Amino acid sequence: MAKQGPRFGAHMSAAGGLENAFDAGTAVGCDCLQIFVKNQRQWRAPPLNSDQIKRYREAQQRTGLTPVIAHGSYLLNLASPEPPKRKQSVAALIDEHRRCAALGVDYLVFHPGAHMDGTEKEGIKRIARSLDEVSRRGTNETTMILLETTAGQGTAIGHRFEQLAAILERAKHPQHYGICLDTCHLFAAGYDFRRPDGYAGMIDELDRIVGLSNVKCIHVNDSKKELGSRVDRHDHIGKGKIGKEGFAHFVNDRRFRDVPFILETPKGKDGRGSDLDKVNLKRLRGLVRN
Repeated sequence: MAKQGPRFGAHMSAAGGLENAFDAGTAVGCDCLQIFVKNQRQWRAPPLNSDQIKRYREAQQRTGLTPVIAHGSYLLNLASPEPPKRKQSVAALIDEHRRCAALGVDYLVFHPGAHMDGTEKEGIKRIARSLDEVSRRGTNETTMILLETTAGQGTAIGHRFEQLAAILERAKHPQHYGICLDTCHLFAAGYDFRRPDGYAGMIDELDRIVGLSNVKCIHVNDSKKELGSRVDRHDHIGKGKIGKEGFAHFVNDRRFRDVPFILETPKGKDGRGSDLDKVNLKRLRGLVRN
């Protein structure tokens, strides 16, 4: 029987083999999964071989975890004003996109980038042009690329809905792209969704500017920092500045019923020795009203 209600998962380690993330996810109670398809802090990685792909696909079929989201490298900066660095970022994103195609990954999430010493408008143009290059050179039409909302640290682009909309509007193939919301980033960027009226206003704004149909994934993370801090520091569900009510709005919004919710909260054990991913997933499920 198909699962009813929201699908909850977490970013899991693929140490020792991509297939290992599925058993790790199952052990903590995931319905869906997020992984890195290569080392997130290195530009290059050996190509996937047929045995790796086979083991990955068998593990997914055995565990039934779906959808799978890949998170792009932290090194990527499609908004860089330096052509060599931007070219390197485009090549790396294309490589990850092709890996996702080989594995059958549903979505590839990445941070849009930072304009560095330029302007926001110039950075947005560079991101859109870079995505056009990815579309032109890529061969993967099965994995949608998602632009993630950012906290707005430094010159990072993506902390306002208008910035994401501008990127999609400038891209030649906007149908290839979607949006990933991050609750910690939204809160740090100044969107206050803790109370019902604040949540409703934010979602109305999101729908008007970006379109709710473009939201394909939601990262569920509490925030260690205050509203509007522009600082990206994840905390456990209900333990940070957002609090449980803010998450209850998201998980009970039927418009997001088919959107995967992915934890990126700190790993480890709580005071009772329970895995923190398992604890956070239980908290999220406990907020769902039937």
